[in-house]
Amino acid sequence: MSRAAWILWIGRLAAGLGLLAPAVALAQDGYPSRPVQMIVPYAPSGGTDFVARQVANGLSRRLGQQVLVVNRPGAATIVGSELVAKAKPDGHTLLMTSFPLAANPSLYASLPYDSRQDFAPISLITNAPTVLVANPALPVRSAADLVMYATTHPDQLNYASYGIGSGAHLAAELFRLATGVKLVHVAYQGGGPAAAAVVSGESQLLFSSALPVLSSIEGGLLRAIAVAADRRLAALPDVPTFRESGVDYVTGTWFGLLAPAHTPVSIIARIHEDVSATLADTGLRAQLAAQGADVVAGTPEEFARFIADETRRWADVIARAGIPKQ
Repeated sequence: MSRAAWILWIGRLAAGLGLLAPAVALAQDGYPSRPVQMIVPYAPSGGTDFVARQVANGLSRRLGQQVLVVNRPGAATIVGSELVAKAKPDGHTLLMTSFPLAANPSLYASLPYDSRQDFAPISLITNAPTVLVANPALPVRSAADLVMYATTHPDQLNYASYGIGSGAHLAAELFRLATGVKLVHVAYQGGGPAAAAVVSGESQLLFSSALPVLSSIEGGLLRAIAVAADRRLAALPDVPTFRESGVDYVTGTWFGLLAPAHTPVSIIARIHEDVSATLADTGLRAQLAAQGADVVAGTPEEFARFIADETRRWADVIARAGIPKQ
């Protein structure tokens, strides 16, 4: 081989190794090297728990390691969120969260983590419009009925929530701002316990995503009053929107996946790729739609901007509702 040919061959080899370097580095990460924990900061059987388990199933197949859903409820998602914020940033501990991540900075004077700085966004997962459900014994069948009843019975109706700053709590505060009615807040540790409280009559109302209440609606244990969306839900085609009942009220919740801050970019990219593939599955999308949730997905950067926008939006709502910091 001539000297010129030798130099050309060496150059091509070096270029090829350069192209392979990212793949080799990713392979050397060895991720995942053990089962992955997906922390849900709510009790089992709620909406966040349901979404987490659907996503975890798909991720388990694609990552080649089991993704375990671990429920860590308490303190309006703070307990579970802190666990992830302080976990080793190696991709083996993830957080399936909802909008208390954006609301809590305006609700608490001090948090054991920074909602914007201590997490690495991976992907927005779904959006789910709010559905107002009632115990069937409550003599209301529409949003207009509820406004009239609450107006003539001020502070006599209890509504359940998943805790201060939860979707159910802030949805009810928005309803109060929109209508002027007076309701009494009763906090529980998750969507399942809150729904069970309304079924039993311990509380009368729940502003919820459809996910944790759909089976109870279908079974007649809860009465769906209205949907806080621009259109009716495919899962509840006979339930009118609030606007159809003359109440201008639209809101909902969202679910998203995060990792601890400083998780390597290569691992975030790997999880995001597998989450996107999981959410592209038509069977999963149909299953979520049947429960009243629309798949959103998106990039980590888009999710980061979404969280920032939500944090500003709920700060404004909380200020207007006069909710004091704890």
